[in-house]
Amino acid sequence: MTNSNRYCVIMAGGIGSRFWPMSRQACPKQFLDILGTGRSFIRHTYERFAKIIPNENFLVVTNQRYKRQVLEHIPELDESQILCEPIGRNTAPCIAYAAHTLRKKNPDAEMIVSPADHLILNEEEFIKIVDACSDFVAQNSALMTIGITPSRPETGYGYIQRSNNNSISKVKCFTEKPNLELAQAFLECGEFLWNSGIFIWKVRDIIEAFKEHLPEHYALFCGIEDDLGTERERDAVNRVFSGCKAISIDYGVMEKATNVYVHTGDFGWSDVGTWGSAYQHLRKDRYANATNNALTKTYNTRNSLIATPKDKVTVVSGLKDYIVVDTDDVLMICPKHEEQNIKSFIEDIRYDTGDKYI
Repeated sequence: MTNSNRYCVIMAGGIGSRFWPMSRQACPKQFLDILGTGRSFIRHTYERFAKIIPNENFLVVTNQRYKRQVLEHIPELDESQILCEPIGRNTAPCIAYAAHTLRKKNPDAEMIVSPADHLILNEEEFIKIVDACSDFVAQNSALMTIGITPSRPETGYGYIQRSNNNSISKVKCFTEKPNLELAQAFLECGEFLWNSGIFIWKVRDIIEAFKEHLPEHYALFCGIEDDLGTERERDAVNRVFSGCKAISIDYGVMEKATNVYVHTGDFGWSDVGTWGSAYQHLRKDRYANATNNALTKTYNTRNSLIATPKDKVTVVSGLKDYIVVDTDDVLMICPKHEEQNIKSFIEDIRYDTGDKYI
């Protein structure tokens, strides 16, 4: 069901460094087809919401350098629907920018906020939950998020503690990525959900929350609202972002507000945040190797992810539990259990060669 007051804001400004060397500053994760589906993450996200959102009611917030790529991947959008951040300032300024843009356009707007690069397998169930959240925020002054029923003690996700077992419940607290022992306790407790980073609220309610909990951000964006949608917008946004504190929406607003609710969901969600999580969703051969290239040959190799250019013959022998990623100018070979070191690899290479390979 479409609704003229319902808008979708896709956050697409990250650089996806954990998917280096495939994800680069020039073409980050959201524009890649890491899972081999034939479509990029951002394209999947747009198509998912296009079932319930009028085409003209999309906004994409991204870095200025990715504007053309967004339009290439979602040609249905007009250039005016791409909001360009001059610098990354985390999710709170990104959401404030979109909220004030929408308030000027439609004060009665409802805003669905989604990352550009997540995987959702059961889209029909997901849409049902989004509709239920929309109904709830229409009747209540509520900041809604979607929590995922956990299937394992995952240390890579944030958690949400709910106050009861109803499908919609008030949030007790948010917890950042826990250690394994705490994640196991969360799983056994039954009160905790994974934090999906997907939000639904009325524009007036999120702006009121900024006024209360992030008053500096509120004042900055209120100060340029008249400039939004005009030829003055770019200079105004540059000015605001340069003076804007970097902070996440979770830390800046959601953890402090008293009108936060969560809808429990189970629809095959993953943030596909690492090569290891991508491996979980890729098709594997009988030796549990995931490859993206018919020209790859493996021998005595098990439980490994091997991503190479389509036209390159690749032979891998004697590896177990490895990540092998080959691009035109970078080859990375790394044990799966060491993939948290990828950011260190990047920093070392940047120190030696600058940003050429980043």
